Amino acid sequence: MKTLFVAAECAPFFKTGGLGDVAGALPKALKEKGTDIKVVLPYFTKIADQYKEQIQDLFSYEVSVGWRKQYCGVKYLSLKGIDYYFLDNMYYFDRPDLYGYYDDGERFAFFQLAVIELMEKIDFIPDVMHLNDYHTSFIPFLLKEKYRWIKAFDSIHTVLTIHNIEFQGQYDQGILGDLFGVGNERYEDGTIRLNDCVNFMKAGILYADRVTTVSPSYAEEIKTPEFGAGLDVILRMESGKLSGIVNGIDYEMFDPATDPALFENYDVTHLAKKIENKVQLQKQLGLPVRPEVPLIGIVSRLTYQKGFHLLLEEMENLMQFDVQLVVIGTGDPNFENQFRYFGEQYPEKTSIQIAFDVCLAQKVYAGVDMFLMPSAFEPCGLSQMISMRYGTLPIVHEIGGLKDTVEPYNPITNQGTGFGFDNFQPFYLMNVLKQAIELHQNQPAIWQKLMQQAMAKDFSWNESSQQYLALYQQL
Repeated sequence: MKTLFVAAECAPFFKTGGLGDVAGALPKALKEKGTDIKVVLPYFTKIADQYKEQIQDLFSYEVSVGWRKQYCGVKYLSLKGIDYYFLDNMYYFDRPDLYGYYDDGERFAFFQLAVIELMEKIDFIPDVMHLNDYHTSFIPFLLKEKYRWIKAFDSIHTVLTIHNIEFQGQYDQGILGDLFGVGNERYEDGTIRLNDCVNFMKAGILYADRVTTVSPSYAEEIKTPEFGAGLDVILRMESGKLSGIVNGIDYEMFDPATDPALFENYDVTHLAKKIENKVQLQKQLGLPVRPEVPLIGIVSRLTYQKGFHLLLEEMENLMQFDVQLVVIGTGDPNFENQFRYFGEQYPEKTSIQIAFDVCLAQKVYAGVDMFLMPSAFEPCGLSQMISMRYGTLPIVHEIGGLKDTVEPYNPITNQGTGFGFDNFQPFYLMNVLKQAIELHQNQPAIWQKLMQQAMAKDFSWNESSQQYLALYQQL
């Protein structure tokens, strides 16, 4: 089966979040299962130098972006058995950030048109095109409305994965003629219109053959007004082709037995070595070295979406317990300042790092006892799966992918892989924090059992990629 995987970001080249992790890992897992897969990405010039040096220039062609004739260079890299094609245009992609510009509509109009025109040029007409988020979600519309005269494209089936429905690609109707060279008919009849804008995501949901999102619970949640970001009516209408498949994590990259960032490597049969990671982390962060104290970790963007206003409302209460807290992240300046304040008030109990440090993040996953994710909504989430892989128990709001991946501790059976609260209020977060702290302090044997149960869970891409493969085969 021939599959073309198209995304705006991809680890290890450039990424801003979960989409980049998925685009980096899922094609590798599908390749291992025998899929003939190629990946197409924009050529962002911020790509790391080590890859720039390996990339080959193949050829170039001209893309008509409305009345504009734009250069598109095709660059190629084979990495770990995957063929990557990068579409190069300095005007659109030579920028400090991947997104957030006034002309993002034009940038990703160019990219989507260039992807479609690339297929014949590299002699790869796929059975399935797997598209990701709004940056690529207009492609199914273009295939059926603009390029329907090309017979070679008739047999292409499209899958659109929604990683975060909050970002939809909403633009003035003028872009249809100005950028895509198509008429207004589908706008005027309401097919691709929402709130008097062309909506890339809506077009993708309606025109793709299948729509997936990154967890079964999130697939249900986005059909409701609370989580659907205005598209819930469309998703309910198209629910027959909507499904949720939980993301995996890269088991090579996130492995406590081999992770070079750790102070001491360990596995489920050598959990005493995990304590050494805790001790060394306390030393590095200037916290009192106390192996017995419950150490809570946060590695996250500090935003309302991630639920940290709940924690900040309860911080004074939390600091009355015998605990330590490590925070690594950046985000809302108000949140950053409040965390700094508590860092100054409780230097013996907190280490607040307003920064993003990948190496330190790995040390936190391994060195803390609990990992806090009180997200307001979470399509999938990777951090809770990484923390369980490292024997660190997550404390989560039971929503989206967090609900699908973390089994809350059951004090009757002593089963579970973490702790959860379902009422999104500070009181309920504090209640579950107290439960976790007291269990850690008073029941070390049960805590160790939960760690072992968490580490035994399989969050590799093996199962998830099999579900994607089954979806492709259905198409």
